[in-house]
Amino acid sequence: MTSTSALAGRRTEFIIILGSLTAFGPLAIDMYLPAFPTLSEVFRTDIGHVQTTLAAFFLAFALGQAFWGPLADSYGRRRPLMVGLVLFVAASIACTMAPTIGALAVLRFVQGLAACASVVIARAVVRDLFPASEAISVFAALMLVVGLAPILAPLVGGQLLVSVGWQSIFWFLALFAGGCLLAVIVRLPESLAPAMHRSIRPASVLATYAGLLVDRRFLMPALAGGCAIAGMFAYIAGAPFVLIELYGIPERHFGWVFGANAMGFVIVSQVNARIARKVDPTRMIRTAGIVQVAACMVLLAVAWSGVHSLVLTLIPLFLVIASLGLLMPNTTAIAMASFPDRAGAASALLGTVQFSLAAAASSLVGILHDGTARPMATAITIGAVIGMVFGRLVDASVLKRR
Repeated sequence: MTSTSALAGRRTEFIIILGSLTAFGPLAIDMYLPAFPTLSEVFRTDIGHVQTTLAAFFLAFALGQAFWGPLADSYGRRRPLMVGLVLFVAASIACTMAPTIGALAVLRFVQGLAACASVVIARAVVRDLFPASEAISVFAALMLVVGLAPILAPLVGGQLLVSVGWQSIFWFLALFAGGCLLAVIVRLPESLAPAMHRSIRPASVLATYAGLLVDRRFLMPALAGGCAIAGMFAYIAGAPFVLIELYGIPERHFGWVFGANAMGFVIVSQVNARIARKVDPTRMIRTAGIVQVAACMVLLAVAWSGVHSLVLTLIPLFLVIASLGLLMPNTTAIAMASFPDRAGAASALLGTVQFSLAAAASSLVGILHDGTARPMATAITIGAVIGMVFGRLVDASVLKRR
């Protein structure tokens, strides 16, 4: 096993590899968003049923993290990661052959189970290698790679859709996963020391999760970040209909609008990386929460008033997504800071909380679908308001002690 100091010395390469692994979720989600109207036509169903394929991915992504975390704490980081990548390749290829929208939803569920292995284990490796005081800047650096996915994925997906067909999107995902698998095999040694391996007995795993759930140091930042992510995925679920159907943005241009919002997230996350050592993380979390709620009030007012304004819809959406650049690195680092001996489990439970809320929010958008922007705006606002409340209860003192 390569020493942690040797791995940390390859910081740029390390961030690219783990950032790519962390980008699996955004890629698998955002790349096929421009295809929603096409899938509705191909499978002869409505947008609400197409959105269930997204909700199925979210649900699997949430539940699967609780499975991969204990495996990563018991067997090390590399082996579970490689299994997850192989499963993702197989599920992506199977998606291209789905005969019905129901079958696609099932396959997307399997794809989500596989994709979350990469995200869980990437966060755990960061905790293995870096002290809590440096974790915020490392997670923010990963956000640069992650943030490029929502910018590039809809653009690439839209071009593949109109040039080759919707199946090509899933072939692309299979090739990307294959490339990541090769990078892990060749360039990412094991980061968990043998002495840190934990029991995988169900009783031990459940006790670990129970201990985390009753610990405010974990629970408050996990819920603050989770509610914010729920709002973001309500946006992801609703944006194709709102922007393409309501506002008439062409499918091939949808990615530019979607990518502009993601760019705000990238920029803010990099600002976060630069100021992480100078500004109190709780201050950044609370400021981001206030910005989100204020933007949501505008978005909600526009949606419910019936005003048909693309500008008044895009500006608050931009602010909501950009503010995640402050929320996500800080809440993630704080939630995991106190648990170096349970990094896999903490990462898994963090993801489970976040994506359970995301699945609920995206499902809500589909269930409430009424041909307007109201369901999307309402779900985003609910997430922002509740997230702001939990954000005010976050304690970042653990980062100062380490």
